[in-house]
Amino acid sequence: MKNKKGGSAAEDLVDTCIAPRREKTKALFGSVKVGERGQIVIPKEARELFGIEPGDILLVLGDVERGIALVKADTIQEFAKKILETTRNPEK
Repeated sequence: MKNKKGGSAAEDLVDTCIAPRREKTKALFGSVKVGERGQIVIPKEARELFGIEPGDILLVLGDVERGIALVKADTIQEFAKKILETTRNPEK
């Protein structure tokens, strides 16, 4: 299924749910040090930009070639719901 721009509906879902584009899409927030128990502190600017609040659940995803990514679990849940809706109603 293609969208109006020639991309797929799945690409639209990724753009809106997983990786929404903002004016400034890339940032360097500084560095973090991994503690003895494997913990890090997410810089305040990153937490604010991505709406990360105390108690939020983050998924840790990894790719050997590309690195580690943190994704809010509720974002993935919304993404999954939209995929299911799209597969049930492919005309949308």
